[in-house]
Amino acid sequence: TRLVFELSKTVDHRVMTLVKPDRIVIDISNASKRPKIFNSLDLTQSPLKAIRTARRNQDDLRVVLDLKEKVEAKSFLLKANQQYNERLVFDLVSETQRKQSSMTLENKLDEISLHEGKRDIVVVIDPGHGGEDPGAIGPNGVREKQVVLAVAKALKRKIDSQKGFKAFLTRESDYYVGLRDRTNLARKFNADLLVSIHADAFTKPQAKGASVYALSNRGASSEMARWLAKKENSADLIGGIDGLSLEDKDDVLAGVLLDLSSTASLTASLGVGSQVLSAMSHMAHLHKKNVQQAGFVVLKSPDIPSILIETGFISNPDEARRLKSTAYQQQLASSIHKGIVRYFERTPPPGTLVAWMKNAKNKQAVNSRHGDSEKSASASTSYKRYIVRPGDTLSRIAVRNQVSLKEIKSLNKLSSDQLRIGQGLKLPAG
Repeated sequence: TRLVFELSKTVDHRVMTLVKPDRIVIDISNASKRPKIFNSLDLTQSPLKAIRTARRNQDDLRVVLDLKEKVEAKSFLLKANQQYNERLVFDLVSETQRKQSSMTLENKLDEISLHEGKRDIVVVIDPGHGGEDPGAIGPNGVREKQVVLAVAKALKRKIDSQKGFKAFLTRESDYYVGLRDRTNLARKFNADLLVSIHADAFTKPQAKGASVYALSNRGASSEMARWLAKKENSADLIGGIDGLSLEDKDDVLAGVLLDLSSTASLTASLGVGSQVLSAMSHMAHLHKKNVQQAGFVVLKSPDIPSILIETGFISNPDEARRLKSTAYQQQLASSIHKGIVRYFERTPPPGTLVAWMKNAKNKQAVNSRHGDSEKSASASTSYKRYIVRPGDTLSRIAVRNQVSLKEIKSLNKLSSDQLRIGQGLKLPAG
């Protein structure tokens, strides 16, 4: 159940949960009371019995929520936008609703297919904004939240039709999901990738083009500090349900585990981002030709590769018209889908059907070459030489050249990940 206060100015607020009887008390500073504001609300399907208001300390407003059952209350502020002033939002989740939500999640997890023990690759698609937060608003009232939901739904259909892949949405209709809740949902789904879809806006209508973002190094560092600070009271795991808990690790070990996980996730994010950007370049103007990095909250999961796609500038009249078009939304979804599949077919997660199919294909190719030496000689794989430069790591070289770490180490007979400047490496030319 969501309660939204539309404000005329920024306010501070405090929330208290009281028992006997169960109620929530909200004190809002420097706020005036509007008589009979809640009298017309139908509370039948909510955990609320009644909503009462009163003056407090002459300057403040007290709102009391009388409850039918205990609830967990979360509050957050939404910044002003082109349509609304600032809003104060309360989400109330009862135990009954929590159980229903858990059952829904379990039902969705059951949709992930197992192919003789080999699982689907899971992609969680996050349509930005929603509900009380419309996002950017373009010419003729084109709303970002509606455009990105349409693109996300089209992308989900395309991913679900791909053998060995399964997609989930962080929101399926027009409601708002908190930024941290979006990454938490991706973790609950054991996502191999989180894709957040947005539409950009600028003060000048000339700005145009699509962009793809991964997390910045500074953003990754701040998130590591946040995880370490709360690890004692956290059930969070690195690597999903079957991963590692930080709770029983000392700070040094927890820091090392987080650093390894964050580095691997960021490397994968840059890799899949490059593939998506390349695919989008064939049907859309690019605002930036390389994957950009920024500290977006939705990208900050240290164990899930995550990208944020700006599909275009909704503040640009031409791009707003295209973004509103169903045909263009389908084109965007197709190009994003192509980039995601291309990345995972080259570097599939272990234990997935896609990884098994790739290994089977490689074995078939090897057997074919052994079976016909003359054909093998004439159709031998071509390679290129790469010289290691300052700042290079094996993972970065792998991402840039779209080849797996295992393949690079095998081709060059490397027993470790250590490199030296000027070292020559053999890489597939294709």
